[in-house]
Amino acid sequence: MPLPAANILSSETSPYLLQHRDNPVHWRPWSPDAIAEARETGRPILVSVGYAACHWCHVMAHESFEDADVAAVMNRLFVNIKIDREERPDLDQIFMAALTATGEQGGWPLTMFLTPEGKPFCGGTYFPRHASYGRPGFIEILEAVHHAWTTKHAELSESASLLTRHVESRLAVSATPRSFDPRAFDDYAERISRMIDMDKGGIRGAPKFPNAPLMNVLRLSWLNARNPVHRDAALHSLAEMLKGGIYDHVGGGVSRYSTDSDWIVPHFEKMLYDNAQLIDLAGWAHSETGENLFRFRIEETIDWLLREMRTADGAFASSLDADSEGEEGRFYTWDRSEIESILADDAGEFLSLYRLNAPAGWHGSPILSLEPHRPADRRAFSEPFRRYRSSLLAARDRRTRPARDDKVLTDWNGLAISAIARAARQFSRSDWLDAAFTAYRFVYESTDFEGRLAHSTNAGRRLFPALSSDYAAMIAASLSLLQATGEQTYLLHARRLADQLDLWHGDGAGAHYLTASDHPDVPMRIRGDVDDAVPSATSQIILALAQLAAYSGADADAVRAQRAADAAFGRIADQPYGQAGILAALAVLADSSKLITVDRPGDSTFARIACTIPDPRRVDIAFATDTAEPATRLPGGIVPNLTLPGAWLCTAYTCRPFIADHGELERALRRGTA
Repeated sequence: MPLPAANILSSETSPYLLQHRDNPVHWRPWSPDAIAEARETGRPILVSVGYAACHWCHVMAHESFEDADVAAVMNRLFVNIKIDREERPDLDQIFMAALTATGEQGGWPLTMFLTPEGKPFCGGTYFPRHASYGRPGFIEILEAVHHAWTTKHAELSESASLLTRHVESRLAVSATPRSFDPRAFDDYAERISRMIDMDKGGIRGAPKFPNAPLMNVLRLSWLNARNPVHRDAALHSLAEMLKGGIYDHVGGGVSRYSTDSDWIVPHFEKMLYDNAQLIDLAGWAHSETGENLFRFRIEETIDWLLREMRTADGAFASSLDADSEGEEGRFYTWDRSEIESILADDAGEFLSLYRLNAPAGWHGSPILSLEPHRPADRRAFSEPFRRYRSSLLAARDRRTRPARDDKVLTDWNGLAISAIARAARQFSRSDWLDAAFTAYRFVYESTDFEGRLAHSTNAGRRLFPALSSDYAAMIAASLSLLQATGEQTYLLHARRLADQLDLWHGDGAGAHYLTASDHPDVPMRIRGDVDDAVPSATSQIILALAQLAAYSGADADAVRAQRAADAAFGRIADQPYGQAGILAALAVLADSSKLITVDRPGDSTFARIACTIPDPRRVDIAFATDTAEPATRLPGGIVPNLTLPGAWLCTAYTCRPFIADHGELERALRRGTA
């Protein structure tokens, strides 16, 4: 059936697509019907990829997609498709890889032109309505692409085929499996270390991103090889970021990136995935240093998640917009007069510690931060300053709030559930654990009649099928809750999810694809090897399977994890970028361990020591001396003796001698070696 000559986004689930339902552009969602329309009409496809919190996506929408003249050209010359990159990261990866292969810099909004068969041949990111910023106007771009398509049709079709084959060779590659060589991880960690700005933190230059996958590599390099340079690079970067304007000092949570090299001016959108990874890294940083900066940032960020990001079902929304009242950052910034009005006589003390930054080129109100390049002033964590921030938060809550993208993404929620559950263990917060459980229950139960996960849920509507990253993140979430509660149901969940992952995403040789085997509309099945702001789907799979194998001790689980790891290491030999996640996951698998603690009933000393020293390579299993039959085994299938308090610290093959002393256990865990 032909699609109507109208915008048909009004029935979609994505808040981003719904933002564009009233555009005069005849938008279609990505679908076989939209591709069929292009084939039947012979018109090329214009694909616009973005997400709800994206500032420049909003700018291009207001300038061009809401403009009747622009829309008339788009409707006459192209079949126009809107994609939410968060709902369809598979398509986003394909088109982004195609764009960068043409020599263009990636970003969002992503604007790609495809043949009627759906093969990309050229594109860009943001295009202004009128020629500016050194870029031609959008109508000029549209007419130039149309002219090229009509006059050089054969050449562009051949170019599109070559570009598609190139993307397939990068994203859908198969290769001979290889055993992990730890030197590859060590070399990668050293390269990252040399990129760190040891004055300002983070990767040198601007913009500055949290770069959690890279920070995790430095963390693991310290834990595996005890390289203090790499530890200090990660800790310094985290501290500078969490004192800077990229962090919301009033409400908690980190923004997506800083536009400058000093962490001062953020791009104010707040993403669930950034904050989930921040909680995890800050937990490690607090364990390493004992600094209150990291503990308070965890508390504030989780408070923000529970206050502003929880949906009615108890799961977590995807993001908060950068803009409110048509201005980026308006919700988060402050004039001195506002602070003085709210805090009255206390304003002077508050502003003796917090800076108001309005650097050159920033046109909004000033941005709060703490003094850089020095340890955070202890006053920031005192009760008076808590009250000051609380007063400012109450005043800010009366402002017009940024829009929230309410869709519940399974993989991002899995990251958040795992991070919150680990923080709950580390800081003995049962309320946080309850929140993690509530989110987990909603996501895990959002399945179809076959028990398959959804990728996204919004307003009661679910988007199937899930991606491999969804299964991996929820396996990890199951195991995080298992370690926090000891409830064996979560182990059953993890195994069930791992089986679904293999059934729908496995390639038959131990590796996995990002999309399911029955996904109806992907131009190619890609692996999911490339990191974004979160580790790649492949790296999350290896980590999840490694944790499952360490916990269960079952040979079948160990073989499954190792096959996925060997396949991934074989593939990344020829991949030029985005491999931090896979290398980190391989390093975790190679050095994974299991800690079994035994405490007398009512005394959790050994278990508490484990909780306060988090280690991504380790799974923790806590028992009491009155446990009848342990649900785990030591290497070799040996049943652990639970009659005495103490601990076993084991790799896949061996255990240290039984540890009966609290101090000895703490020293062993801080040394990080089994």
